[in-house]
Amino acid sequence: MSSKANTTVRMFGLLHTFRKDHGLASQAEVAVPEEGCPASAIARELGLPMEKIEAVFVNHKAYALDHEVHPGDQVAFVPTGVPGPGRMMLGIRHAHK
Repeated sequence: MSSKANTTVRMFGLLHTFRKDHGLASQAEVAVPEEGCPASAIARELGLPMEKIEAVFVNHKAYALDHEVHPGDQVAFVPTGVPGPGRMMLGIRHAHK
């Protein structure tokens, strides 16, 4: 991915731990193309374990990993294992619809 605009990406829970265990920060700046790209492409670029990602928050709303991210969006990856009530409160339950 190449672009002038950077997007801040945060990782939570076990994704945060995964990055720290690999000597990486739990927050990263990534270049997102002007036309956008799926959140899954960003996760792959960051080397995140795809099977451990439940959803992505883009601008404070939960989505599935195929959601398009655009330059300047606020992005956060949420790991699997969020308990039932938390899933509803965060909107993760509806992210895949």
